[in-house]
Amino acid sequence: MQPPSLHPEGSSTGLDPKLAGVLCYLGGFITGIIFLALEKQSRFVRLHALQSIVVSVAIIVISMLLGVIPIIGWILGILLWPVSTILWIGLMLLTYQGKLYKLPIIGDWCEQQSRKF
Repeated sequence: MQPPSLHPEGSSTGLDPKLAGVLCYLGGFITGIIFLALEKQSRFVRLHALQSIVVSVAIIVISMLLGVIPIIGWILGILLWPVSTILWIGLMLLTYQGKLYKLPIIGDWCEQQSRKF
């Protein structure tokens, strides 16, 4: 596990990198794409932008798949929204604290991809 980064490098957007990281999550994949396109300097912001895109698309796809499964899928779909909301708020809080938090499974992939941009 990588040690937390409490003082991320500066952002090319002119915003505080912690605030830019939070904004990546605020609008889901839309703001993630915007910050991924705008950010040229901060690996911290690019990682959170990619993680925001992957998580929000995964939640959308899972909820669509659960929506077509009668009864059990609908119940699980209803439970998905509070869980995803708690995840989203947690990611925004960790990011605002300046922690370079990577989610299991997708976090390492997002970090590798953020280096390519």
